[in-house]
Amino acid sequence: MQENAFLEIINKICAKDSRYPVEAYLFVRQALDTTVKALDKPKEGPGRHVTGQELLEGIRLFTLQEFGPMSLTVLNTWGISNTDDFGNIVFNLVESGILGSTAEDSKEDFSAGYDFDEAFKKPFLPKSNK
Repeated sequence: MQENAFLEIINKICAKDSRYPVEAYLFVRQALDTTVKALDKPKEGPGRHVTGQELLEGIRLFTLQEFGPMSLTVLNTWGISNTDDFGNIVFNLVESGILGSTAEDSKEDFSAGYDFDEAFKKPFLPKSNK
């Protein structure tokens, strides 16, 4: 999909569902692409499918890589405060036709995936001397 067409669809999603800005959708898409590469998935076909749990872990790692100690702040600025928000973004992309899904995929795959403080704050806290 061409970048202009992709952005046009994202803008339509944001007009319909204003919970998350365009940047959040672009970031999740980048995180998905990075996750697919990290998992060594094929470029096309059903073997390319990433599960909700795989994507959540990929998003976590990509967020830490991109934003470091600012990860939680950036996500919160985008209205993302838990893994359910990632599910909402992913399924808005699925409903718009940008992403595909299987019959087994659901938003619930993203529920309670991990605690945001543990995932994005704890890695940057000083180590305890205990």
